[in-house]
Amino acid sequence: MAKIAYINTPFKVKNLSLKNRIVMPPMCQYQAKDGLANDWHFVHYVSRAVGGVGLIILEMTNIAPNGRISPNCLGLWNDEQRDQLKRIVDAVHAQEGKIAIQIAHAGRKALGESDVVSCSPIRYDGNVEANPKWQYQTPRELTKSEIADIIEKFKQSTKRAVEAGFDAIEIHGAHGYLIHQFSSSKTNIRTDEYGKDKLLFGEQVIKAAKSVMPKDMPLIVRLSAQEYGTNGYDINYGCQIAKRFAQAGADVLDVSGGGDGQLDPKHTPLFHAGYQVYLARAIRKVTNLPIITVGMLEDPYLADYVLSTGDADLVAIGRGLLKDPYWPLRIPASPFIPTSYQVAFK
Repeated sequence: MAKIAYINTPFKVKNLSLKNRIVMPPMCQYQAKDGLANDWHFVHYVSRAVGGVGLIILEMTNIAPNGRISPNCLGLWNDEQRDQLKRIVDAVHAQEGKIAIQIAHAGRKALGESDVVSCSPIRYDGNVEANPKWQYQTPRELTKSEIADIIEKFKQSTKRAVEAGFDAIEIHGAHGYLIHQFSSSKTNIRTDEYGKDKLLFGEQVIKAAKSVMPKDMPLIVRLSAQEYGTNGYDINYGCQIAKRFAQAGADVLDVSGGGDGQLDPKHTPLFHAGYQVYLARAIRKVTNLPIITVGMLEDPYLADYVLSTGDADLVAIGRGLLKDPYWPLRIPASPFIPTSYQVAFK
């Protein structure tokens, strides 16, 4: 049986030193009340630290009540929320783990909020057909002063995350949430500077976050390198986003795709193991930044192969770690039989 050679090697960016290349990506748990982390979150994340994950990225944590995907999502708009998160951070560190947090605003994809906002008043309906109970509102268009306020809220939430002891910060610029909404011509039809320069908002959020982070702490930015919906932007525009966000101060790019509405078979890759690695490869070429890749990589031989190609530095294991908190500990005795995966990356 082939040897696992790369996944258990250490990795370092700035002051963040990881014992392996395994990342637990942000995955919402919908278990919070008033944005507060509780025992569910404590057990969920600390068990993955016990299981040996190199970097845990806490689920999407929101800068304001109307930035949540649902009323049961985490928040970081007050100090009580910060202190509850610190309990998790300290416990992960006690297990010699490292933990980051994903900071975000859902924009038009907020559910159950009375004041839904976005860059433009275009309602999200991407999941209504599959989930009839999900009734999204038409968002209110943000004024320029409100945009400035949201950027300040990103800054303050980042400051609280630093105070809580997180090892890195991730800004969520993907999957159809607010930064992505500004970046996309499908959702941003403004005529002011935020419409003429669709990446300006994301750039300003990144710079605001960096302004309150220690200089040796890495900032991760998650982006959708390609939209999968009808008339969505392609990888060429995704590369433009990546370059702009890298110039703004991103130290690591967490590369994903999609998030803009109903899937378009003509513009969506086939869902197979490693189906988004080609996006990581393209973004690495134009930025030369450390890259996290994601997308059905829970076969450790496949994950190790991806690392061996140089297409990514870190592999995010979502479903695998939801199913098994101790996935990393089982790698040496993996039951998987190696096969040729080259076909998945053409």
